[in-house]
Amino acid sequence: MSSYVEHANITVTNLDNAIQFLQTAMPEFSIRGSGQNDDYGWCHLGTDTSYIALQEVVIDKAVERVPYRQLGVNHIGFVVEDAESTAERLREAGYQEASFDKSHPARKRAYFFDSDGMEWEFIEYLTDSIESRNDYLL
Repeated sequence: MSSYVEHANITVTNLDNAIQFLQTAMPEFSIRGSGQNDDYGWCHLGTDTSYIALQEVVIDKAVERVPYRQLGVNHIGFVVEDAESTAERLREAGYQEASFDKSHPARKRAYFFDSDGMEWEFIEYLTDSIESRNDYLL
């Protein structure tokens, strides 16, 4: 068996907002499990084989972080069937678009911010060729 990413664990300020954002982008994502611990609420949202583990905590002060310049998650990328439709759903729901890149012949990439300001990438591959998908020279 090949290794793969099963889940990523993300801390959010509001579970409902995070669930709404992710299900707007990927309507096929469902809640696999959820609950409340003493310190935080949690939810596993995704498919049968992979998911995002969300945990809600009270943030007592804003984090002063410069993405791509300091330690931390910069964005998480999901493969979607149609990047244009995904972006349109997110725009219509009022989420801020960071960019939409159609410059590569093998992929389209849409970047959006959720209500916590976290960036998410949605990738549509236009070919089954792994070599073309992984071409970074263009």
